Amino acid sequence: MPAIVGVAQVITLGNSSVFHIGDVYKIMPFAAAKTFSGAGSFNTGERLDVHNSLSNTNTYDPDMIDQANSFNM
Repeated sequence: MPAIVGVAQVITLGNSSVFHIGDVYKIMPFAAAKTFSGAGSFNTGERLDVHNSLSNTNTYDPDMIDQANSFNM
């Protein structure tokens, strides 16, 4: 079923980002990354009021290997 899309405003796209509007068969990433950040780091919007009195980011990763994207070709 076709998608009916209104106005879309794209401010910026990263190097490995995917921007798609409409029907699609398959979208596969060709890159993977792991990001550690504290509470409230990626909040976006107008008039944010974020209170993080005690924040700690856990970067301990015991398995060392995450899901691979080796079959995305």
